[in-house]
Amino acid sequence: MLISLQQDLAKLADAEKAELYAKFFKTGKGEYGEGDKFLGIVVPEQREAAKKYSKLSLSELQQLLSSNIHEYRLTALFILINKYQKATETEKKELFDFYLKNTKNINNWDLVDSSAPYIVGDYLLDKGDTKKSILYQLAKSVNLWERRIAILSTQAFIRKEQFDDTLKIAEILLNDNHDLIHKAVGWMLREIGNRNQEVEEEFLKKHYTTMPRTMLRYAIEKFEENKRKPYLYF
Repeated sequence: MLISLQQDLAKLADAEKAELYAKFFKTGKGEYGEGDKFLGIVVPEQREAAKKYSKLSLSELQQLLSSNIHEYRLTALFILINKYQKATETEKKELFDFYLKNTKNINNWDLVDSSAPYIVGDYLLDKGDTKKSILYQLAKSVNLWERRIAILSTQAFIRKEQFDDTLKIAEILLNDNHDLIHKAVGWMLREIGNRNQEVEEEFLKKHYTTMPRTMLRYAIEKFEENKRKPYLYF
């Protein structure tokens, strides 16, 4: 079945798109996506392939996740999400553990953003602080993508009006040196603001003068102009 999936993806390959994606996802020497290879397949086609091959085993998914072909890894994550959504609680724990074992392979922003809230975030949603502590460990990781997984996973909490963990992890990441973390934190703060602007502003009033400007701009993107200006021009 794995070979059939790879053959199907090969038929969808587009060399022109592959070249564009390689530039867009920063695969050059020294860039965050260095070493990544692209087939040039659009996301909707990968989602369809994931539905068709939803019965792939975890060992087969491991082979896909261990590949340097970006679409193999993203399709594997879509399959993992599909499995998770139909899983028992015991199976969800197995899939959650499998995901965390593979954080080194979930190594670009689209891979993280498409999967972390739906597996890590969802699994931890009704768990206590002891279980959620894994997010705080990830937030302090030297690995860029583990830090992004930490903050993006809390999107699942935000959707349930649970903001505390997002705010605490945002504080841990305030001094992060990577633009992709600044954008992710700002995005999650904005998501909080979409549901409760008072909570977001309480956080911003404590930190807006010292937080990275990209993070701030993402956080206040949807504020009305008269509300944005005081944050930007202090």
